[in-house]
Amino acid sequence: MACDLWLVPLVDVLCHSPDNPFAEELALYDRSLGEAGLPPVPVYTYMPGLSGDVAPVAGFDYDALHFLRRAYLLQMCGLAVTPVDELGGDYEQLLEMFEATAKQSHLVWHYDHAGSYVPLDFAAPLSNEELLAGSGPLGSSHALLRELEYVAAAIGIDPANPPAVPEPPGAPTSLEERAPAPPQEDGPFARERHVWLGLHAAATRSLAQGSMIIFS
Repeated sequence: MACDLWLVPLVDVLCHSPDNPFAEELALYDRSLGEAGLPPVPVYTYMPGLSGDVAPVAGFDYDALHFLRRAYLLQMCGLAVTPVDELGGDYEQLLEMFEATAKQSHLVWHYDHAGSYVPLDFAAPLSNEELLAGSGPLGSSHALLRELEYVAAAIGIDPANPPAVPEPPGAPTSLEERAPAPPQEDGPFARERHVWLGLHAAATRSLAQGSMIIFS
């Protein structure tokens, strides 16, 4: 099944518009951040070249996303990062055995069909009843980037010199639609690498542009 990542520029022309389609989500995120003693989602003054348009940044399939999450958990728990052909019971066992570690991870503890990352730095994903009833835990783009850099070497990526980023999807993909096939690549971690590159591109652009990352 297909999973898209989109960037939502947090600029005043979008966020202060009465037609802002993300107004409810941003209000919820501000409440959740405030309850955690954190500042609200940053909104930036419009800059030339940043239109406020929402744009896709990456696309991959859900299984591949969980493959990468599995690799991160194995690395965090001091276990060997081994490739797999399909998700099995070992991933569920990892989540159960190391739930406390998983809940601290912005990469792992996040809905894969909804939810956001915002360009604020905070330690653990935010989770409360309101968030879980809607888009799921709220993540930090800063922390996501750190976690991607942490797991990179285990799947054969130099985070200081990553491979070229795959092209984003040309149009939105639906949940039931088949995800675009990753570029042909040899190696046991090809699917994890494909997702890593998409998430890394989203996180770095989120911080550079002041954008929110959303799953769709």
